[in-house]
Amino acid sequence: MEGKHKVILTDRKYLLVEGVRHVESFDDNEITLDTTMGFLTLKGEGLHITQLDLQKGNLTAEGFFASFLFQEDKGRGRVKGKNVLKRLLK
Repeated sequence: MEGKHKVILTDRKYLLVEGVRHVESFDDNEITLDTTMGFLTLKGEGLHITQLDLQKGNLTAEGFFASFLFQEDKGRGRVKGKNVLKRLLK
């Protein structure tokens, strides 16, 4: 599964993500995922996960998707916005 990553959004309502490792957090306005290509934060309204299969790395969700934010995985590079003090004490 490493390296395989796909995001398909249809009509800003239906989402399929392949390459999901873990769901970090979710609520009606935001879903945060750890994927094979780093962290992915999905923002919108009325968001809900309709299907999740971590063995295959697939997630489907519905709602109104307003934005996607990709961040590098901590193991692969620097995460933007990371606390400066944490970086210095690492």
